[in-house]
Amino acid sequence: MQNVQEVFNKIREMKKEQKDLRDMYKDALAQADEYEELVEEIATLREKKKQIETRIQAELGRAWEKFDDLKREVETEKEMLNDIALTTLMKGETVEVKDEYDNPYEPAWKVNFKKANGGTTTGK
Repeated sequence: MQNVQEVFNKIREMKKEQKDLRDMYKDALAQADEYEELVEEIATLREKKKQIETRIQAELGRAWEKFDDLKREVETEKEMLNDIALTTLMKGETVEVKDEYDNPYEPAWKVNFKKANGGTTTGK
């Protein structure tokens, strides 16, 4: 089995190659006149869409504000759920919840890596 560092290095190499290919693709798109015209048309349509959404949100008034408040509350509750589940797991206990239909749910754990404080992009 490969170790964490080997897999991490392989992912970094693949991402660099992916970036190079993406840049080549973007350059090729920039050369296509029809593409640029469509991009401009899409930007115009997005702006029109945004204006309509803003108008409808204003018309909904308090209902839209409540929707927005609930959206933020759900995110806060999700963070708390994650913290409680992780704490429960670290205590060696089973983590499981059930919905209103008695369907069991178990956590799906995910690990991300971020650059540690003081890290550099040059590796020096």
